[in-house]
Amino acid sequence: MSEIHDLIIIGAGPSALTAAIYSTRENINTILIEKGVVGGLMATIDKIENYPGFPEGVEGLTLAMDFQTQAEKFGAKIELAEVQKLKKSGDLIIVTTDTSEFQARTVLIASGGDHRKLNIPGESEYAHYCATCDGAFYRDKKLVVIGGANSAIQEAMFLTKFAAHIDLVARSEITASEILQKKLEEYVSSGKITPHIGWTPDEIVATDGRVTSITMHKTDAPDEKQNIKTDGVFIFAGIIPNTKFLTGSDVELDGSGHIITNQDLMTNVPGIFASGDVRSGATKQVSSACGEGTTAAIAIREYLNKVSQN
Repeated sequence: MSEIHDLIIIGAGPSALTAAIYSTRENINTILIEKGVVGGLMATIDKIENYPGFPEGVEGLTLAMDFQTQAEKFGAKIELAEVQKLKKSGDLIIVTTDTSEFQARTVLIASGGDHRKLNIPGESEYAHYCATCDGAFYRDKKLVVIGGANSAIQEAMFLTKFAAHIDLVARSEITASEILQKKLEEYVSSGKITPHIGWTPDEIVATDGRVTSITMHKTDAPDEKQNIKTDGVFIFAGIIPNTKFLTGSDVELDGSGHIITNQDLMTNVPGIFASGDVRSGATKQVSSACGEGTTAAIAIREYLNKVSQN
């Protein structure tokens, strides 16, 4: 029989790590299970400019490493594995991963999200989703960035540090914040970024294993086509919640696949909580994810205390 933990946290992003800092400080036996990079999507962001306490901004990877160090300082353990199934069994919750099985009295789902795919030819072989990770490979090259929200604009501007030129492709209008749109105008005026608004990508074209162009059509006029020569393609088309492993768990999801919780961040299944980007209604900001991690940890402490008294 495996060890019974007080708390299993699924994910190791800002919400998960914040919850772990609070839970372990109160001697709640806590383990985090992360399938990818500690820090989640936060770790892939070049600079976070709206996190309190860093007036000059902070690299996402740096912030993630500091979160991890602090959580481990208080005793949090991080297991690298992919959760495949979650099920309530009596008073315990069974978490099955691709490597092992874990048991806990409570679970916090803070699994965040993954980059939304366009599902176009050439994407799985050639597209990138992390400018910080892969931008340096395209020094003095031409790049296409796909997307019109905050992340796409931020990453396009970051990639100008390496690329000779950026073509920015958005299916409809730019939806980034006003401050980012003003910054984008500066890059456009300087000739570093050329926007293509109202165009839908069709295919990433490659020859002999090297990207050569991207084809697209006018969003409101499918017969109107355009081809942009490029050396690489970065896609930032939004985030989808990591909740596939909840199939058969009885945890209630909303129409977009996010987890529904009450005001204490507990799901409809007693003992199972959710916080951060995976939760329905989340604002998808690092600071609010941290706040939800705190709220969840306190609610979990109260739940464990109540259960132990019964």
